[in-house]
Amino acid sequence: MQFNPPPYFIFTFYKIAREITTVQNFFMDYNTSRNKLVIPEYGRNVQRMIEYAIQLDDRDQRTRLATLIVGVMAQLNPAIREQGDYRQKLWDHLHIISGFRLDVDSPYPIPSAESLDHKPERLPYRTNGIRYRHYGKHIENLIHNIAELEDGPKKEELVKMLANQLKKAYLTWNRESVTDEVIAAHLADLSDHKLMLGEGVVLARTHDILQKQAVPMSGTRQKKQQQRPGMQGHKTQHGAYYRSKRNKRNNP
Repeated sequence: MQFNPPPYFIFTFYKIAREITTVQNFFMDYNTSRNKLVIPEYGRNVQRMIEYAIQLDDRDQRTRLATLIVGVMAQLNPAIREQGDYRQKLWDHLHIISGFRLDVDSPYPIPSAESLDHKPERLPYRTNGIRYRHYGKHIENLIHNIAELEDGPKKEELVKMLANQLKKAYLTWNRESVTDEVIAAHLADLSDHKLMLGEGVVLARTHDILQKQAVPMSGTRQKKQQQRPGMQGHKTQHGAYYRSKRNKRNNP
C-alpha cells in the first residue's frame, strides 16, 4: 500500500527540517570556521557590519553606514580618544578591516596596503670598538679626557676616582670580588698606559660597594617588619587566653 502524505504534512516536515538545520548551523558556528578578526579590539560584530556595508550598491548609503560604524568603533575603543587624531585612526582602522575594499567618501586620506607592509629601516648599533662593554663608551671618553690633563695632585685624585668608578661598574655585572690590580690593569689598557695608579693607592672595598648598590628597603616594608614582633606577641597572648578558658571549661 503506497502512502501519499497530504501537502500540509510535507510543508510542516520541510519547515521543521529547515529549523533543525538552522539550529545546527548556529551551534556549529565555531571560531575556527569564521573569518579571522583583522583588529580583535573591535570584535566580530563590527567586522560583520563592515562586510555588510561593502555589499551595498548605493555609495551614499555606504558612506552613512561607515560613519555610524566609526561611531560604534569609538565607543568600543575609548582609549583611542586620548589621541589627537583619533578620528583619522578610526577611519584608517575601518579601511584596514574592510581589506581596503570599502568605497566611501572618507573625510581623511585612505591609507594603502603598501604603507602597512612598509618596515622601518634598521638602526645600526654603534659599538665604536668598545674594549670592555661593562665599562661603556662614556668611561672610555672620560679616561681619554683625563689622560690629556697635566700631571699634578688634581690629576692623581681624578685617576683614583676614575679607578673607583671602574670598580663599581665591574661589580655591577660581576658580583664576585675583584682586586685592585685588575682594575689598575684595565685602567692602563683603556688609557694606552697613560694613566697608572700610584703605589699605595687603595680603592674602595668590594663589601662597601656592594652594600651601597643593594636595593634599599621601602618604608612600608620596613614598617611592617618593625610591627611584626608586636603583632606576633599580640596573637600569642590571645592564644594563651583562649587556651586557658578552654581548659577551665573542660576541667571545672
